[in-house]
Amino acid sequence: MSLLAFRNLSVAFGEYVAVEGVNLSVREGEFVSLVGPTGCGKSTLLNVAAGLLSPSAGEVLLEGRPLKGLNPVAGYLFQQDAILPWKTALDNVALPLVFRGVGWREARERARAWLEKVGLGRFPHHFPHQLSGGMRKRVGLAQVLIANPRLLLMDEPFSALDVQTRQLMENELLRLWQEDRKTVLFVTHDLEEAIALADRVVVLSAGPRSRPIGEFPISLPRPRDVAEVRLTPEFLRLHREIWELLRGEVMRAHAGA
Repeated sequence: MSLLAFRNLSVAFGEYVAVEGVNLSVREGEFVSLVGPTGCGKSTLLNVAAGLLSPSAGEVLLEGRPLKGLNPVAGYLFQQDAILPWKTALDNVALPLVFRGVGWREARERARAWLEKVGLGRFPHHFPHQLSGGMRKRVGLAQVLIANPRLLLMDEPFSALDVQTRQLMENELLRLWQEDRKTVLFVTHDLEEAIALADRVVVLSAGPRSRPIGEFPISLPRPRDVAEVRLTPEFLRLHREIWELLRGEVMRAHAGA
């Protein structure tokens, strides 16, 4: 059974229909990347999956049941840092547990273990302004994962990073994902990133009234190194095949801008 499914889903903002007639399922433990032109509704679909936005038509199913309100099994990693500037790295990671009723002492102990997991064990008492962009992303990732969500929603989380740091974070994400294979719905503008990370890449059409127009299973073996996998013939074949479809939608979106 799919953990998450969109059924005939449409979302409108007044007269503007962002997505229409979306049918998409994400299986338990699957890593799915969404790609498409700017303004095609990728983030809209994530917000609906999180329960932050209600569909105008159709429905979201969680394990086959209609989702009502906030998604109780989802963790959301945004494009912008969501960590609190006045809290240390340790306390930022501990906060989700505190919000769930865990005492500060236990929450900090568990947060310290997560900082070790993401390579920040030496920086528990640093504030966000004392950390690099990549380090802040590691704090944000630990903050989401400490709550043990079954579904991880990621909205271009590494887009603001430089190329080298971005590849490090992509590999870090894959390493952590490999441990327990959480279900991931990942939004990106970067087709190479989408292929390197995912089990399946879904292409959305240009908006308005965007919808999935292509699905591509990614057969690249795991575990993966995102830098090395980009050099393989299979990666290049997949990139050509997906770009052939995506390029037309990008040009259509640009022409209508």
